[in-house]
Amino acid sequence: MTPLSAADRLLAVLAAFDHGHPALSLTEISRRAGLSLTTAHRLVGALGDWGALERDADGIYHVGLRLWELAALSPRGLALRQIALPYLEDLYEATHENVQLAVRDGSEVVYIEWISGRSAVGVKIQVGARWPLHATGVGLALLAHCEPAFQETYCGGPLAGFTPHTLTDPAALRRVLAEVRRSGVVVSDRQITEDALSVAAPVRGPGGPVTAAVSVVVPERGAQTPALIPAVRLAARGISRALGWQPEPPGG
Repeated sequence: MTPLSAADRLLAVLAAFDHGHPALSLTEISRRAGLSLTTAHRLVGALGDWGALERDADGIYHVGLRLWELAALSPRGLALRQIALPYLEDLYEATHENVQLAVRDGSEVVYIEWISGRSAVGVKIQVGARWPLHATGVGLALLAHCEPAFQETYCGGPLAGFTPHTLTDPAALRRVLAEVRRSGVVVSDRQITEDALSVAAPVRGPGGPVTAAVSVVVPERGAQTPALIPAVRLAARGISRALGWQPEPPGG
C-alpha cells in the first residue's frame, strides 16, 4: 500500500468530521482518520494554529471558522445562496413549507440552503447534508441534466433504497430523468421518508447549463402538487435569471 502523503493525512483529519460527528476528541480523530495518535496530534496542532480546527475547554475539537471563510468563496456556496435567497424566501411565503437549494457534487446532492416552516413536514436535511442524486427531487433535477455518459454510469450503478418508493430500478429512473428534461420539473414522492413529497426544478447559469436545483418539500398526505409546480418553476426561473441566464426567444 502506498504511504499517505502529508496532504492526504491532513485531509484525512478534516474528513473525520461530518454531520454525524461535528465534535471529536483527539483519539476519535486518530481512529476515524486512520492515523497514529502521535501523527494525529501533530496534524491537529498544525490545523488548529491555522484556524481550520478549534479546541474547546473540554479538549474537544470542532471545525474552525477559517474553513467557513474559505467555503464562502465558492461560487456554488455562499455566493449562490445570496443570489437565490430572495427567491427562496418568496417560495416559502407562497407555500409556508420547507424550501431547499442544492448543487451536485459527483454522485451526490449537497444542500446549500434551506428554509423550514414551523408546521412543515420534518425532513432529514440540513445545510451541507448529502444524499444520492436519485433519491431526492433536487437530485433528480440535477441528474437529468448531467452528461449522458454520467447518467448511464449512475443508472447502472447501485441505487440505494430508503423507502419502498425510492427509485432503485434503472429503467424507471431513466424514464423519470427523461420526463424531467421534457417538463422542467420533477415530483419526488416518499423517496427518503414515507411522509414527504418534494417538487423540484433545475436552476440554470449563464449560457444555460444547470448549476443548481430548488425544491419545496410538503407532507405527502394532501399534497397540492399541481399548485406547487408553477411556484417552484417560478422560483427556479427567477434564480436562473439572477445568475445571468437568458431564455431563448420563442422560435429561437
